[in-house]
Amino acid sequence: MKNITASSKDRRHETKSLTGKGIRSRWNRRKTLVIWLVIAVVFLAAVCVGGSFCSEAAKVTDFSRKNIPPCLKYPFGTDWLGRDMFARTVRGLSISIIIGVCAATFSAVMAFILGVVSATMGKTADTIVTWFIDLIMGIPHMLLLILICVACGRGLKGVILGVALTHWTSLARLIRGEVLQLKEQIYIKTARKLGKSNLYIAMKHMVPHLLPQFIVGLVLLFPHAILHESGITFLGFGLSNEQPAIGIILSEAMKYLITGKWWLALFPGIMLVITVVCFYTTGENLRRLLDPASAHE
Repeated sequence: MKNITASSKDRRHETKSLTGKGIRSRWNRRKTLVIWLVIAVVFLAAVCVGGSFCSEAAKVTDFSRKNIPPCLKYPFGTDWLGRDMFARTVRGLSISIIIGVCAATFSAVMAFILGVVSATMGKTADTIVTWFIDLIMGIPHMLLLILICVACGRGLKGVILGVALTHWTSLARLIRGEVLQLKEQIYIKTARKLGKSNLYIAMKHMVPHLLPQFIVGLVLLFPHAILHESGITFLGFGLSNEQPAIGIILSEAMKYLITGKWWLALFPGIMLVITVVCFYTTGENLRRLLDPASAHE
């Protein structure tokens, strides 16, 4: 009997120990997610603030300092016109972030509205919206983006509209699926039987459930928007050459790579990748923090 009692106590002690370790492990993972989220947000905010201060410095030309390799005074070197590549890179990234925020916000709101309309306004509305989603997704993405951008007059307005009108489809399909699942929940059916209006059900029951999906989808749209803005600008269909956008910097640098001016493309390219990864990390960490299913990961 004493042996049985001792073994049961040992098992309870091991269970408590494992439970404590599991709680600490989950807490440490969530704390790590929050830390990475803060780092990414601080970096992106620093780029935006720095870009506003580098607006004039990015345009200053000085032929006495042209084609200087990276050094302490010029960390990213200078180009063939003597412009500071660090100032141009930071300014270009800030422009890309502003475009990404505007385009992603417009696209996410459009996706939310169309997704909810498709799932709640009857079969006809659902057929029209899903047909439109399939149409947009069936056209090559970059081709459609270029066509919209050129049709809207290029420049800042054309890029924002082009990116916004081509990035909403996946999120709209996700929102539609979530709403269709919510409509089958018992509390939604109960609210309908109690005589609650569709607006009341949507605002009180559906929107709070969809909000985390919307926020995560919005943040995850940013890296796609930034990359596509840089891509069409690199190809010559985006922003004008007067603006120090990342796409223009990389496009101009291609002419000088064969002459050994490697820093003209390397550092802007690395900073663009870091910015995109920061946005992606922010979105993924937000998804894990807001998703109830990830609480036990």
